[in-house]
Amino acid sequence: MNGWLSLAGGAVTVLGVIVTGYFTYRGGRAAASIQAEPSQRQADLAAFREIRDDMQKDIDELKAEARSLRSLVRSFAVYVGELTAQMREARLEPPPPPDRIDEYNRTGV
Repeated sequence: MNGWLSLAGGAVTVLGVIVTGYFTYRGGRAAASIQAEPSQRQADLAAFREIRDDMQKDIDELKAEARSLRSLVRSFAVYVGELTAQMREARLEPPPPPDRIDEYNRTGV
């Protein structure tokens, strides 16, 4: 009878080691995935920040270009206004401005 009990005890021990190994393996994988999630979030955050910075740079460049073009339009409008005044002083009637120029002169937009 001792032989059967020893054999049964050995089988239970081997089974216990296998079960413990299985659960340790699963626990290790779960821990690895939990630890990987914050690093993945950090990587995503870094990528989003890079995209945001690139877009902000593009927006800033477009704003600077718009300011430059607005300044150019205003300077040109003043210049054309002076030329128009000189023509009228010389008793020459300048051609009427296009509709878009007339709208700009009325609304400023």
